[in-house]
Amino acid sequence: MAQIRIRNTNVRIENENSVRTFLDKQNVLYEHWDAAKLPEHLHHKFTLSDDDKNTILTTFDSEIRDLAERRGYKTWDIVALSEATPNIEEILKKFENVHTHSEDEVRAITAGQGIFIIKGDEDTGYFDVELSAGDVISVPEGQAHFFTLMENKAIVAVRLFIEPTGWVAEPYDDPSFVK
Repeated sequence: MAQIRIRNTNVRIENENSVRTFLDKQNVLYEHWDAAKLPEHLHHKFTLSDDDKNTILTTFDSEIRDLAERRGYKTWDIVALSEATPNIEEILKKFENVHTHSEDEVRAITAGQGIFIIKGDEDTGYFDVELSAGDVISVPEGQAHFFTLMENKAIVAVRLFIEPTGWVAEPYDDPSFVK
């Protein structure tokens, strides 16, 4: 279940209803899918074959299609990252820069953990959304953020896009952001 840490106060939000309410106020979509329906052998597998990816997409087909229909997403894929991913540290460095997009950035976590660092409203400032299997988040277009892995450096997620070519990260220079 997602947890939030507000960076400027170090306040943590851990209750699902409180997480949902907080994210709603920040215009960030949060949902939770039943990760237990994924076949057991994929719960902790982070190097995936095409068959594994197809199994994940098939398992969550109704949830993906429902979200896509409600939000206008037209295409989706699977991203899997772990210590076994070639050049993982260089990949993470690219992720770990605050940026925006011209469309939503969506992740449905099916295994592992990840974290979105998002710029909230003026009163809130930046906050971390720690995600685990079953958590679904959509950071709206134009909202400053970045995504990275947590200490275990292992995640599998469904990504959804409006544009079939995907989105492009636009750098967001913010002197108020401190890692």
